[in-house]
Amino acid sequence: MSEQVLTDSFFDNFDLHPSLLAGLHESGFTRCTPIQALTLPVALAGRDVAGQAQTGTGKTGAFLVAAMQRLLTLPALPERKANDPRCLILAPTRELAIQIDKDFRNLGRHTGLRSALIYGGVDYDKQREQLRGGVDIIIATPGRLIDYFKQHVFSLRACDVMVIDEADRMFDLGFIKDVRFIMRRLPPREQRLGLLFSATLSYRVLELAYEHMNNPQKLSAETESVTAARVRQQVYFPATEEKMPLLLNLIMRPDVQRSIVFVNTKVWAERVTTRLERHGLRVGALSGDVPQRKRQKLLERFQRGDVEVLVATDVAARGLHIPAVSHVFNYDLPNDAEDYVHRIGRTARLGAEGDAISFACDMYAMGLPDIEAYIEQKIPVATVTAELIVPPPKRDRPAALPDDDDDEADDAPAATGSAPANAPGAAPKRRRRRSRSGPRKSGAPAAKPPEAT
Repeated sequence: MSEQVLTDSFFDNFDLHPSLLAGLHESGFTRCTPIQALTLPVALAGRDVAGQAQTGTGKTGAFLVAAMQRLLTLPALPERKANDPRCLILAPTRELAIQIDKDFRNLGRHTGLRSALIYGGVDYDKQREQLRGGVDIIIATPGRLIDYFKQHVFSLRACDVMVIDEADRMFDLGFIKDVRFIMRRLPPREQRLGLLFSATLSYRVLELAYEHMNNPQKLSAETESVTAARVRQQVYFPATEEKMPLLLNLIMRPDVQRSIVFVNTKVWAERVTTRLERHGLRVGALSGDVPQRKRQKLLERFQRGDVEVLVATDVAARGLHIPAVSHVFNYDLPNDAEDYVHRIGRTARLGAEGDAISFACDMYAMGLPDIEAYIEQKIPVATVTAELIVPPPKRDRPAALPDDDDDEADDAPAATGSAPANAPGAAPKRRRRRSRSGPRKSGAPAAKPPEAT
C-alpha cells in the first residue's frame, strides 16, 4: 500500500487476537487506511458502524478484521450447531462476494475459522453440502442464501456479526427485500454486531441501518473529492462514429498497461471486443450473462496479464480489486453518476495513480453535467485531433487463449476403464471396412474384419 493512503494508526495497537495479527503481518498490512482507523476502534468495542469511504480504500479489511476479532474472542452460543454461522456477510454481486472470500482466506489464514462462499450460477448441491459440513462465516449474495435458509440447511440463531457491503447497490439491483428478509431473522440487534459499508450512503441506506442495527455510528472517510485524488480524469467529445478509432489510438499507447473499457450494453461489449481483437489486442468481455465459471477464468487471466483489456458492463464496476489497472475508458458514459465513480475507482486503488478517460458522444453526453455535479468538479476536456480518429495500424495477432470449455472438459469425469483416444497407450481405433459392391444383402455372411497388426 502506498504511504499516501495510510494513517499513523497501527494494527498492533488494537490488541487483536495473535492469529489474526499474524495473518495481517504476513499479508503486508501493518498500518490502517483512513476508513479502518475510523471504524475499527468503534467496531472492536462492540458498537454498530455505518461506514462510508471511497472505493478501494480498505472497507473490506475493516469489516473482516472486526468480524474475525469478535468470533475469536467471544464464545459462541452454547446451543449452536456446526452448520449455524456466527458471521454473515452479504454482497450484491458474485464478483464482490468472491473477492471478500479471497481477502478472508488471506487475512484469516491462521485463525482456523471456516468460511462458505454462496452465490448462484455454480454447483447447488456442492454449496449445500459445504454448509452442512460446518461453517463459521458465510459470504453470500442474497438469493441463493435464502434458498438454503428456507430449506433449513442452516439457521441464523447463533449469528454474532452481520455485515452488509455495498448496501446502496443492494437497492439498485432490487435485493433490498431479500436483505430485509434476512435481517428480520437474525438475533435481536442488541445481541449482535452490525456493520454496514459502502462507497455511498444515501438516505434509504441509512434508513435501513437505523431500522435493523443498534444505533449505528455513521463514520465517513470521504475527502473533499468524491473520486480518488490520484485518478487523472479526461473527457473527449467525439462523434459516435469516431469513438472506435479514438479508443484504438488511446488504448494502444505505450503507457496503457492494463485497462478496463466500460460500455452500457452487452451488444456494444461484443462489438468493442471484436474490434479490439482485430487490432491484435488480448481482450476479454465481461457482461451479466457470462457463465460464472467462464467469468472467473476471465478475471484470473486479466489479473495474471494474459488478457490486457477487459471490456465490461457495469456488472464489473463494483467489488473487483484488480491491481495495477492503469487506465479506465468510459466508451459510453454511464446513465448513473454514482456508476461513474465506481467505474473509475477500478484504477488508482490504494494510493496508486491511474487515468480515467471518458467519451461524451451525442448519445450519452447529456449525462455529463449530472456526473460533474455529483463529483463536484469539472472534468478536463481533451481535444479530438485528426490523428486520433484515423485507425492505427494493427498489431500482430496474439496467440489464442485456451477456451474455458476446455477447462470444463478437463474437470469432467472420465469413463471408467477407458483412456482418451489420443493418449499414449490407447488402443488404435478399428475402422470398419466397407464393401465396394454396395451394402450387404440380408442373410449374406458378414465380412471377416481384418486382424489387428
